Amino acid sequence: MLNDFLGAIWRRTPKFLRRWTVRFGHPQFAVSAGAVISDERGRVLLLKHRFRAGSGWGMPGGFLEKGEQPEAGLRRELREEIGLEVTQLKLLAVRAFRKPRQVEIVFTGRARGDTDQFSFEIKEAVWFKLEELPRSLAHDQLQLIKRAMQDGATSPD
Repeated sequence: MLNDFLGAIWRRTPKFLRRWTVRFGHPQFAVSAGAVISDERGRVLLLKHRFRAGSGWGMPGGFLEKGEQPEAGLRRELREEIGLEVTQLKLLAVRAFRKPRQVEIVFTGRARGDTDQFSFEIKEAVWFKLEELPRSLAHDQLQLIKRAMQDGATSPD
C-alpha cells in the first residue's frame, strides 16, 4: 500500500524534478565507443595515442557527444582521428568501469579504404597481425581483439 502511494506521488511529481532526482541519485558515467577494426588481409588496426596512459597503443574509438548514438560516435571519431570509414559494424561487448567512471561500447568493423590523416591526438596508426600485436597493449584490449577474431571479425568478405 505504501509503495502504491509513493508511486502515485512520483508520477504526479513534475518531470523536471523527477529527472533532477534521478540524475542526482544515480552515478554519472562517460560513454565511449571503440572498435576492433580489421582489413581485407585479416589485420587489426591499433592507434598510438598521445594522451593514452602506458605505451599509448589501443583500439580506435572515443567519447560520445551528448545525444550521439554509439555507432555514429565511433564513425565520427574514426573520421576525425585518422580519416577512416568503416563498414559492417557489429556490437561485440559493453563494459562498465569504476575507474574511470565509464561505459564502453565495443564494436567490430571492417575498414573501407585506409587511414589518410592523423589528428593531433594520434601519433601512429598501424595494422597488426594477431601474433604481432604490441606487448604493451592492455590485457583487456588484447582479450577483446582475440574474441573478435574468433567471432570472425577478420574473415574475408
